[in-house]
Amino acid sequence: MHKLHSFFWPDSIAVLGASPDLHRIRGRLLHQLRENGFPGRILPINPSYQAIDGLPCYSSIGAAGGDIDLALVAIPAAGVAAAVEECARAGVKNTLIISSGFAEEGGAAGDMQAELLAVTRRTGIRACGPNCEGYYNALGRVATTFSPTVETREDDNRALVSDKRIGVIAQSGGIGFALFNRGKAAGIGFSYVISTGNEADLTMADFLDYMVEDSHTHAVMLFCEAVRDGPGFVAALEKARHLGKPIIAIKVGRSDAGTRAAASHTASLSGSDAAYRAVFERYGVIEAEDADEAVAVAGVMLTCPRPLGRRTGIITVSGGGGAWMADTLSAHGLIVPTLSAAAQAGLRPLMPSYGAAANPVDVTAQGSNTGPAMMTVMEHLAESDEIDMLVLVTSLASETRASLDAARVRAVAARCGKPMTVWSYTLPSAFGLQAAAGCGLFVNTNLRNVGVALGKLSTYAESLSRNLPEPFSPVSGRLYPGLPPVVPEYLAKQTLAAWLPDTRETLAASAEAAADAADRLGYPVVLKVQSPDLPHKTEAGGVRLHLADRDAVIAAHAAMLADVARYKPNAAVDGVLVQRMAPKGHELVIGMVDDATFGPIMMLGFGGTTVGLFGDVVHAPAPLDEAEATRMLLSLRAARLLTGFRGAPPIDLAPVAALIAALSRAALTLRDQVREFELNPVILHADGSGLTVADALLLMKD
Repeated sequence: MHKLHSFFWPDSIAVLGASPDLHRIRGRLLHQLRENGFPGRILPINPSYQAIDGLPCYSSIGAAGGDIDLALVAIPAAGVAAAVEECARAGVKNTLIISSGFAEEGGAAGDMQAELLAVTRRTGIRACGPNCEGYYNALGRVATTFSPTVETREDDNRALVSDKRIGVIAQSGGIGFALFNRGKAAGIGFSYVISTGNEADLTMADFLDYMVEDSHTHAVMLFCEAVRDGPGFVAALEKARHLGKPIIAIKVGRSDAGTRAAASHTASLSGSDAAYRAVFERYGVIEAEDADEAVAVAGVMLTCPRPLGRRTGIITVSGGGGAWMADTLSAHGLIVPTLSAAAQAGLRPLMPSYGAAANPVDVTAQGSNTGPAMMTVMEHLAESDEIDMLVLVTSLASETRASLDAARVRAVAARCGKPMTVWSYTLPSAFGLQAAAGCGLFVNTNLRNVGVALGKLSTYAESLSRNLPEPFSPVSGRLYPGLPPVVPEYLAKQTLAAWLPDTRETLAASAEAAADAADRLGYPVVLKVQSPDLPHKTEAGGVRLHLADRDAVIAAHAAMLADVARYKPNAAVDGVLVQRMAPKGHELVIGMVDDATFGPIMMLGFGGTTVGLFGDVVHAPAPLDEAEATRMLLSLRAARLLTGFRGAPPIDLAPVAALIAALSRAALTLRDQVREFELNPVILHADGSGLTVADALLLMKD
C-alpha cells in the first residue's frame, strides 16, 4: 500500500480550529466534509466549543483519541508548527495545512515554514501545505477543501464520457479546482484534485507518485510552477511512462528563464523552461497551454486508444465543417489523406450521390437526416487500413435527435481500436452531450482543440514507442587543479579530452612558436587567443582565419594580440592556439547547463556566431544515446541542410550523434564541478570526413 493511502483515504479526520461560522474557511472545511458525505469519523478541535453542528468538539487533538489519519490545520500561522507537533504526539499520521502566512510572504515568515519542516523531519508526520486549498477525493467522498467547486455532493447520475478518471495536482489551489470544474462540465470523471501549497514537506513529486500507482487514476493533470524534488518527479514520470499513464502538464513561470545574463550562449538559451520542456519530452509529458486545452487533451486521452499513425479520417455532415477540420488537423501535424479509389467506391453507395468520399467524407446534412449515413460510413471507414483515427463533425444542438448511435459507435470502437472524437460546430444541447457520452466519445466545441488533442495523442504514442537511453552511473571525474572560473578553449578541450575526437592543435607562447606549430600542422591555419578573461574571442578580435604561410602567421599573431590589448588591456593571455583550418561544413553548437532541478541538460543547435540570433536549438536531459541524439539533430528547424537540401548530398550524422552522446556522459561525470560547457562551433564536414571541434568553453562551479 502506498505511503499516502491514509492521506487520500482517511477513516478519520480532525479539523483543528473548526468553526460553526460558514463565512470562515474553518467553518467551510467542516461543512464541506459533511456535505459531501464523508463516511468516516469527523473530529472538530476547538476549545471554544462543546459541539459544532451536532458533532462533539474536542479541546485538543490529544483529547480526541488516537488513530487519526488526517488533521486539517486552519489556525494562525504562528501556532501551526506547535499544533503539528502535538498532532504527531497524538499519533496523527498526516496533516493538511490550510493556514497561510509562511514562505510565500518572505522574510521572517519563512522561518515558521522552516520550523514546520523541522517538525515533520523530527517526528515523521507528513504535511501537505502550508498555504494550500486542500484536496477532493471524488470516489471516497473526501472534501478537505473550502473550494466552492465541491460545495455539494457529487451527482452519481452525471453522464461521464469514460469510466476512466483523471487526477489533478496543482501548485495553485484556485486553478486546480478550476480544472476540475471545467473538466466536470465536459463530462470527465475525476479521482482526486489536490492543491499542494508551499510544499514544505510533501511535494508534487510525492502526489504524482501516488496517482501514478493508484488504480482509480488513469491520467494525471499538473498545474506546475516549480518542481521542488527533481529526482522524485523524474522517477514518477518514468513510472508513468512505463505504465502508459498519460501526464498532462500546464507549466507557468516561463518568462523568468530567459532573463539570466551568462557567459555563454548556452545559458541564455537553456534556462529552466528549456529544462522542463526537455524532461517533459523525454518522458512523454503532454504540455497544454491553458485550461480548456488541458481539458480537451484529457478528454481524448481518457476516451481514445493510442493511434498507430497520424492519418485521420473525417466524416462530416457539413462540407464547410469538414474542410475547416481538415485544415486544422493538418496545421497540428496530422495527415488527412485522400482515400484510394477503391475506398471511395466502397463509401459512395452509403451516402447521397451529391456527397463527397475523398476525405473529408461529406455525408451531407440530408444524408444524416434521412438515414444514419454518418454511422454507416463510420462503420465502413473505421475498418480501412488507410486511416488511423476518426473525427466526426456534426451538430449536437438538437434537443430531440442526434446523428450518433451509442451501440454502433461502441461496437466500432471496440472492433477497430482506433481513436474517435467529435467536433460539434454548434453548441451542444444536454441531449446531444448525453448522446455523445453514451457513445464514449469526447465532444469538442473548440475546433482548434480537436487538432491540438489528436496531435498530442499521436506525439504521446510515438514517444512511448521509443526506448529511453540506458542509465549512466559515472565515476566522479578528476579535473586539472586550479582551473579558473571561465576555462579557455585549450584547457576546456584538455578537460573534456576523454569524450572528444582527437584535435590537431598547439598552444604557442610566441609568434615564432606559432609559426613552427603551423609548419608542423600544415596550412592553412587558425590563430586564437587563449584567455580566461575572454570567453568570446571573436568579439575581442582574438581570432585570425585562413593563414596560408609562416609570414602570415607571424603578422597575424602581432596584430591579434594588439587588438586584444585594446579590447581588454588587463586580460590575462595564456598563449595563442594554433589549429589546422577545418574543411567546409555546417556549424553546430553542443552545450550543457547543470540545471538546479533536473541536473545536466544538453543543448544542440546550429551554431557559430548566429546561434543567439536564430535560436535553432533543442534540449534533452543527460544521458543521451546516439539514437536520441540523431532525433535531436533531425528535429532542428534547419535540419534539411543536413539531409540533402537543394540537391546537396546528405551528411553522415553518426560522428556528431556519437559526440553528443559522449558529451552527455561527460556532463554527468563532471557535474559536481562543471556548471556549463559549450562547443561552438562544431563543424560537421560537408565532404563526409567527420567533424572538427573548433572552439570550446567551460564554466566551473563556485
